[in-house]
Amino acid sequence: MKITVLNGSPKGQLSVTMQYINYIKKKFPDHEIQIIDISLHIKKIESDKKAFSDIINAVRSSKAVIWATPVYYLLVPAQYKRFIELIFERAAQAAFKGKYAAVMVTSIHFFDHTSRNYLNAISDDLDMNFVGSFTPDMYDLMSGKNRAKLISFADDFFRAVETGAPTERAYAPVSHRPRAYKPGKAAAADPGGNIIAVITDCSDPESNIGKMVQRFSAAFSGRVKIVAIAEMDARAGCTGCCRCGLDNICIHNDNFAESFDAHVKTADILVFAGEIKDRYFSSLWKMFFDRSFYNGHVPMFPKRQIGLLVSGPLSQNPNLREIFEAMVEMQGSNLAGVVSDEYDSPKIDRLIDALAGRLVSFAANGYIRPESFLGMGGKKIFRDAVWGRLRFVFQKDHEYYKKHGGYDFPQKDYRMRRLNAIMMFMTSIPSFRKEIRKRIPAEMVKPLQSVVKNK
Repeated sequence: MKITVLNGSPKGQLSVTMQYINYIKKKFPDHEIQIIDISLHIKKIESDKKAFSDIINAVRSSKAVIWATPVYYLLVPAQYKRFIELIFERAAQAAFKGKYAAVMVTSIHFFDHTSRNYLNAISDDLDMNFVGSFTPDMYDLMSGKNRAKLISFADDFFRAVETGAPTERAYAPVSHRPRAYKPGKAAAADPGGNIIAVITDCSDPESNIGKMVQRFSAAFSGRVKIVAIAEMDARAGCTGCCRCGLDNICIHNDNFAESFDAHVKTADILVFAGEIKDRYFSSLWKMFFDRSFYNGHVPMFPKRQIGLLVSGPLSQNPNLREIFEAMVEMQGSNLAGVVSDEYDSPKIDRLIDALAGRLVSFAANGYIRPESFLGMGGKKIFRDAVWGRLRFVFQKDHEYYKKHGGYDFPQKDYRMRRLNAIMMFMTSIPSFRKEIRKRIPAEMVKPLQSVVKNK
């Protein structure tokens, strides 16, 4: 049985992800498993129609497809994202229709689920039979127990293909009829001395997102800086080499980092503006985020107010919203609001004005909403990874975490350790344990009641 593996790693075969695929090939020699390096050769695939056509023909002649990729900045690499865009732009969906699909995503379990969700949704949009996903830690292959899991995953996938097993659709087709946005007059708000920057990939000022950017800019009495991603001189996408972890210097010889430092990091209020392409923003936007990785896992714009302007069916893409919410929380910033063009023009105007006012108000009082699981969980994953196995690679991260209290391990709270030890001993006494069971609900809220009463 012929299986096509679409490799999303820009490192080609020098890829953690491909070692998992190579292990599957070794253990299932009866299947013809063809690996195609997508991200590594994306420029040729984009410019050479035959190269693209050869890939589509390989998919067409296969029984199934494995989307195999590392996680880059909460999603797939920008180069892989561009290939997916090309499938739709060049009307090549028919080659994928009815094929069985699975996802292999490697990472340190940092938002591997949003990457998996994206590829699952793309498979559904291509009318494929999505069987399942495998999301290992990058070094799980070293463990015999985890290798057994990998074999079980592959065996189940191959059996589903061979037997024509029924599959479920997780993501409904997107139904969206865009309406032309006609902006009205704006009431200019006082920016309060804040530097406001709108980052966008928009190249057409007459598009909805172009008009939304203009309307947002008009909502302030002061100047709003428009930063075009296309002019930030990112000549290539991130390769995932991790060499920037030593000193926060990217290997690419262009001016992206200087532009990012000058235009993004210096703003007090940042607004990201883009149009949905498939289930995310454009691959250009994805390259912007990927290339920002020269900063490592250190917050790039902490304590900033963030807004989002979106053209497209955002309400039908909760995975995209979660990605941006997580990104903002990981930065220690505040997502003040999101405006999409799914409404009529008067409501979009009101939403933009409300967002502008909220951004300024929150900036004035320094409001950062409490972290949810997205931000807190993400930070703890990186904290543990950098402290443990990745410290020598991400040395700048390690320096930052040491200086800013990032290594907030619970075992360092000696007061709570002593209290827990005492209480665990006391609750081994039946009478004391019985009394504690009665008092737990009241004792849980007592410290908070004291604050409500006295502060």
